[in-house]
Order: sequence, then C-alpha cells, then structure tokens
Amino acid sequence: MRVFLDTNVLVAAFATRGLCADVFRLTLAAHELAVSEVVLTELARALADKVGLPRREVTSVVAFVRQEATLVPAARAKVPVRDPGDVAILGAALACGADVLVTGDRDLLELDQPVRIRIVSPRGFWDLVKGPASE
Repeated sequence: MRVFLDTNVLVAAFATRGLCADVFRLTLAAHELAVSEVVLTELARALADKVGLPRREVTSVVAFVRQEATLVPAARAKVPVRDPGDVAILGAALACGADVLVTGDRDLLELDQPVRIRIVSPRGFWDLVKGPASE
C-alpha cells in the first residue's frame, strides 16, 4: 500500500515515542512511504523551530526520510479545503496515487467533499492495517 504521511505525523514520529513512531516504522517495514518536497520542508522547519532539534539532527532526519520514501511531485488539490496550507498536502497525496493519507489535521480528516483517497488519523491507519485493539 502506498502511504502518504502528513508532516504532523512525521514530526511526532521523530519527536516522541508512541503511535506516530509506530506508524512510521510500520510504513517503512511493510508499505511504500510517499512524501513531497513540501512535507520535507515543513518537517525540517517544525523539527528545528517547534521541537528544537539541532540543525545537524534535522538534516539527518530529512535525509533519512528522503532516502526511505518515494518523493512525489508537488500538486495542488482541486478539492476545497478549509486550510489553504493543506492544498499541497492533499494534492501531492492524490497525484501520486497514494492509497491512504495519514494525518492528524482535522481539516483534512473532516473534508466536506469526497476524495479519491482514504484519509485517516494515525490510530485509524493502525487499525486499518493491524486491526482494532481488543478491549
């Protein structure tokens, strides 16, 4: 399955331990990771500015993701979205034929219009590929 991970999922995967890190590792191990240059640029900025990683670490993380992922071309979604910043994310995911877009962005998770891609939260992706956790 081709999986497009949004910036917020990648930032959480590298900044914390938990579900997003597990989703990232699972994607690398069993699926095809797809990202765009926009995601890599946002990832570098967020890791440096919001997480406070040193530049050397940021460069290393971005290089690792670039090496492991299929880099997809920039595209703009023709679907109305509430946040203009999401146009490039959704556009790239759609243009590359991703099967799923994994995001924590509520604006994308709650689109009013149907799109040709499954958009799920990290938990939704985990449940999709691993099955819901038993209670």
